[in-house]
Amino acid sequence: MELPIRNEAKMPKEAAEKKVIHPKSMAELQKLKVEKLMKNPDKPVYIPEPKKIWKPRDAPEFVRDVMGSSAGAGSGEFHVYRHIRRREFAREEYHDKMDKKQRLDLEYEDKIQSIKDKEEESTAKKRAKRQRKKQKMLFKKKQLKKQKEGDQKEASDSPESENDEANKEEDDSEEPRFVIGGR
Repeated sequence: MELPIRNEAKMPKEAAEKKVIHPKSMAELQKLKVEKLMKNPDKPVYIPEPKKIWKPRDAPEFVRDVMGSSAGAGSGEFHVYRHIRRREFAREEYHDKMDKKQRLDLEYEDKIQSIKDKEEESTAKKRAKRQRKKQKMLFKKKQLKKQKEGDQKEASDSPESENDEANKEEDDSEEPRFVIGGR
């Protein structure tokens, strides 16, 4: 079988430049789809509707042809009985599943709420601890500030304070300076 010769000169430029990429994994396939969507962001995207949940028909309010176990029932009645019975079992199974689902959802919500409550409680404890620590720090700062102000008042009252300041200036000039690689 011979492949047809493609005349690329007659092809549109987009078709000639288009490369066929075969994705090797689901991640690559998803990447290609996202890239295709992002080529034209103004174009609306089709989002399919979720599947509707199957729900059986409600049980009839009044059953006209009630079959009993009396003798003389025809052979055709058995199939009718079987279908009615199958529908009723399906309806009961559906209601059981929905009850179980609701119960599990409620349990899940309760569990999530209890976890949130525990987290909030521990967060509140830690917040209170941080606030106490912060208050202690502020209290210590205020005490140190008051002490310094008291010391300055005492120092300004004494005549020796002028001599101390002069000595400090002399000491500052004699301090060794930092030199890289030296001491």
